[in-house]
Amino acid sequence: MAQRKTPTGREATFKKEEIIVSKTDEKGRITYANQVFLKVSGFAEEEVIGAPHNLIRHPDMPRCVFKYLWEVIQGGDEIFAYVLNMCKSGDHYWAYGLVTPSYGIGGQLIGYHSSRRLPSPKAIETITPIYNQLLAEEKRHTNAKDGLNASYAMLNDLLAQQGQTYDQFVHSLGG
Repeated sequence: MAQRKTPTGREATFKKEEIIVSKTDEKGRITYANQVFLKVSGFAEEEVIGAPHNLIRHPDMPRCVFKYLWEVIQGGDEIFAYVLNMCKSGDHYWAYGLVTPSYGIGGQLIGYHSSRRLPSPKAIETITPIYNQLLAEEKRHTNAKDGLNASYAMLNDLLAQQGQTYDQFVHSLGG
């Protein structure tokens, strides 16, 4: 697996009509990545197949969002989320994604499917300060687990203050 790069601060992007698609096994290891995923991330197919999907996790992305995401999809539900990802080069890109569980013929969970599209600038303007607050809360704690739990509680408090579920909040941003 390629060594993690330092974020460059440069934004990569993709076309509005393009969709980034990836599939993972039930443990989150990549089993499929489409050409848009490979082009935007800068990784070759042989670098991503079998690698954990967090290969593209940007260090400025709050871990509590992934905790929430995993709880939802492991519970058998789908979820929409805004995600800041990091390219192989250290550049970053925003994506508005839908993650769904995938089931085999017998109904057993076989993995997850993620389709991501270009989010609206308005949505990114709204979500960025919230993610910055959550990330600051995570970093405020010397113990990573304590930071994760504190930011997760903060996320739930923010949603409660707005009187919205996570799904309602994400959909209110308009993609």
